[in-house]
Amino acid sequence: MKRTNNNQTNVNQTVMKQMAKAVATIAITFSIGSLQSALAETTLQAQSQTLPTASKEEAQIVHWRMPEIEKRFMDISELTTPYIDTSPTVLNDGIPVGSIKSAGISEESIIALAKEMATGQHGNYDSMLIAQDGKLLFESYFKRGRVDLSHPQSSATKSYTSLVLGRAIQLGYLTMDDLHKPVISFLDNIDRSKLVEGADKITLHHALTMTTGVKISDEGWEAINADLERINGQGEIQAVLEDTAPITTESQTFKYGTGPRFIMQVIDAVVPGTAREFIDKELFGKLGITNYAWRTAPSGLPESGWKVSVTSRDMMKMGLLASNGGQWRGEQLIHKGYLAQATQRQVITGDDDIFGGGERVSHQGYGYFWWGADVELDGKKHFMFSAQGGGGMYILVIKDFDLVVVVTAHERDDITQQLVAERILPLLP
Repeated sequence: MKRTNNNQTNVNQTVMKQMAKAVATIAITFSIGSLQSALAETTLQAQSQTLPTASKEEAQIVHWRMPEIEKRFMDISELTTPYIDTSPTVLNDGIPVGSIKSAGISEESIIALAKEMATGQHGNYDSMLIAQDGKLLFESYFKRGRVDLSHPQSSATKSYTSLVLGRAIQLGYLTMDDLHKPVISFLDNIDRSKLVEGADKITLHHALTMTTGVKISDEGWEAINADLERINGQGEIQAVLEDTAPITTESQTFKYGTGPRFIMQVIDAVVPGTAREFIDKELFGKLGITNYAWRTAPSGLPESGWKVSVTSRDMMKMGLLASNGGQWRGEQLIHKGYLAQATQRQVITGDDDIFGGGERVSHQGYGYFWWGADVELDGKKHFMFSAQGGGGMYILVIKDFDLVVVVTAHERDDITQQLVAERILPLLP
């Protein structure tokens, strides 16, 4: 375990002794430039002794906006110094740990990137974690990041909903063939006589790939969401499929945001108990994820596309789970065949607007609530799939390198995928 900073006076004295020792040793053989570098490293080590944790007040702030307590995420105080650890602490949370050095990765280069992120050179980042070969090798927190604070996930929630569906398939409540059956075939409370023409064309596959064909105006969505009695339970799907334009083969093209509610309704319909109970027991419970918040949608079901918060380490668990073909600690949690399809590009969405992208990120596509793209290294392209959330949340997986990178942030315009391609991949042995 790492030392803590309980006695600030002792820490300051220790830091001064470390710095004096570094000066005395290095001055004999190194230039002034090398001396400054050594002093900077000593200071960094002194600032990075204790994992940052949330105060009692901060621990209540788990969503971007929390009107129930009159708080918002930006009310969390910024860390005065970053926490940067190239040999993460064992926390008995089920995550194996190693070190950057033992993996043959340049500590200096990773620390340099983390310090740039900490000072806002690339945006407002809150954490970055790196794992390779199934082990957490690097852990850092900046600004509003805390090891024990659930961070808003925004649309990364969709990827977690996908994992829940994959768990239901693994347990036999659905089959892979069911992915190509109409969503309404699983919902017993739907009055089909009132649905628009073509409503039965929407399969689970369409919902998962955002190709439902649903077309409702902004005003129409507002009216649907305002009528809580109408959209309670499966009434949500009833309302959507009554108010949308007819569903046609031509209309079933990629339109981001139209699918998650269909999937959560199916999960709730087929699993024992409720979808919320299933999430808590069969996905998060199996992963040992207890420090999380998952809001309830107006339908009464769990939200399916946003409004979930988890810690950075728990994001890493889901990244390792996905990277390992759905296995966690020897148990197959997610159906392997489903996960393979979920994390591949089912539709190509184009390179005009790649979230967090850059010149080394291309050929963007969408799977089952997971994004996919190619990242370039030394002229060769490698496939990367990811969970992505607005504000800068990422779980990035590159199986060619057995690499998982987790990032949290509160930045609209980030370049995270480009940073992974440009600053992390070249460091791997």
